[in-house]
Amino acid sequence: MRMNGQVALITGAGRGIGRAIAEGFAREGARVAVADLSKESASEAVETIRGNGGDAMALAMDVTDEEAVNRGVDDICNHWGRLDVAVANAGIQHIDPLDQLDFADWRKVVSVHLDGAFLVTRAALRKMYAGDRGGAIIYMGSVHSKEASPLKAPYVAAKHALNGLCRSVAKEGAAHGVRSNIICPGFVRTPLVDKQIPEQARELGISEDEVIRNVMLKQTVDQEFTTLEDVTELAVHLAAFPSNALTGQSIVVSHGWHMQ
Repeated sequence: MRMNGQVALITGAGRGIGRAIAEGFAREGARVAVADLSKESASEAVETIRGNGGDAMALAMDVTDEEAVNRGVDDICNHWGRLDVAVANAGIQHIDPLDQLDFADWRKVVSVHLDGAFLVTRAALRKMYAGDRGGAIIYMGSVHSKEASPLKAPYVAAKHALNGLCRSVAKEGAAHGVRSNIICPGFVRTPLVDKQIPEQARELGISEDEVIRNVMLKQTVDQEFTTLEDVTELAVHLAAFPSNALTGQSIVVSHGWHMQ
């Protein structure tokens, strides 16, 4: 029970990576706030956690809405009295070549990933700084925080920017006992990735199998997707790490795609 007694917020946790992390934190003893744009999805995740003996609450949260983020974090602290871990995981994707990319689509992707991470960070830090309680901020980056791929410019730009935000939090938060790190997974077979496969096939003029084999998994050492379990285990480790010895780091979990 590496997170026994801790209170954690995970955004975008109604499904995919966020939900896996929420369930993993609960198994390790954390009380978990499952935040998602869809209250229904968040509630389903909470039911699963409670059914397995964990403690959780559901929050409807649009991470680009300043008031909604602040209200959600206040609700957590009013309910459980503290916030120890915040995972900024909410994200979306948009596939288009740069010369055809609408500014509105650029802004939407960057807003969810980067503005949302900032708003969650600021709200969490205000609680963690109070009384120098300390805590951990974890960002969900990507191998695209390190490298670029065609057709994903706003996603790549936002994921690169999260590296800078993570490092800034590490520098500022250390005096208050706050650590920050960013997880950079390779392709994980989530609904977000499943949606990309036919979109990329159409844009690149290749089959969906070729997208998986020659685009998504080409640079891995074993042509395997990163798993939800892989990412969850790393998130637990970062959340439970006991000191500032591990802070400001970007950790790639990708079956060898991008070796630092």
